[in-house]
Amino acid sequence: MKMNPLSSLDYDLLDYVFEMGGGYVLDFSNRTFSEFFVDELSIDIDNSRYCDNGTSKAKRLRSYLRQSGKEDALRVLSALWEYREVKRKRAGVKEEKPEYVAEFWQFIEKLGGKPPKSQTKREPASQDEKMDDRLANELLAKLMEVSNLDPQPRGYAFEKFLKELFDSCGLYGRASFRLVGEQIDGSFEMNGETYLLEAKWTNQQVDASDLRSFNAKVEDKASWSRGLFISNSGFTEDGLLAFGTGKSLICMDGLDLSEILLGKLSFQSVLSKKARRAAETGRPFVRVRDLV
Repeated sequence: MKMNPLSSLDYDLLDYVFEMGGGYVLDFSNRTFSEFFVDELSIDIDNSRYCDNGTSKAKRLRSYLRQSGKEDALRVLSALWEYREVKRKRAGVKEEKPEYVAEFWQFIEKLGGKPPKSQTKREPASQDEKMDDRLANELLAKLMEVSNLDPQPRGYAFEKFLKELFDSCGLYGRASFRLVGEQIDGSFEMNGETYLLEAKWTNQQVDASDLRSFNAKVEDKASWSRGLFISNSGFTEDGLLAFGTGKSLICMDGLDLSEILLGKLSFQSVLSKKARRAAETGRPFVRVRDLV
């Protein structure tokens, strides 16, 4: 049996952070709570093994954590935190007790996790700021290293590079994760919006079928999700035309990435402008050079 990684004081902290008084967990209903655990974590939280001390949402969550190891507990708590923060920021609610948040991230570190950039000394750069010269040069060099790899390891290295880019810009990147029946190459958060990532480094440009496939994944998730499709080789004109307008995706190619790093541009600013242009025109792909 796995040793319970949480103490009674840890559970008291989680009761506050995830609003678990009265058997609740955040704003979940029974249905959305179950769906969240299945869709985001591939966990059947309704399983009878988690109802050993009661069937409320809070009691099932506590039971799961009590029966889990550190790695599984960390994965669940991180996903719940991401949900909590998106909801809080969308509602414009100020954090009432930031000292509890700091304590929560100390607890996450105890489990082996890492706090987001906003909880460390380094704060995310403003969207209007230029990227630091040293950081931009380091990232550009790493992007060139990826381009010199053989095809098989290159895809994984590209995903790793993008996570480092997101983390460096204060976007709280999450590495590749697998849901039931599908693979997502990562995710990050910007301005309270969660972006799912599709990353491709192939010799062929992406066509409409790949765009439609990823768009379906995004639209099948929470209503606030967006998708960022990064294709190093770009997108076919016919594919973009066939894919159409008014979708949930924003597209970026390898030349966009190079121009961001060479120009020391703020990644947040570029993505924000792409999102605005997509909202205004319905077009998922507008090149960086046409935005700045």
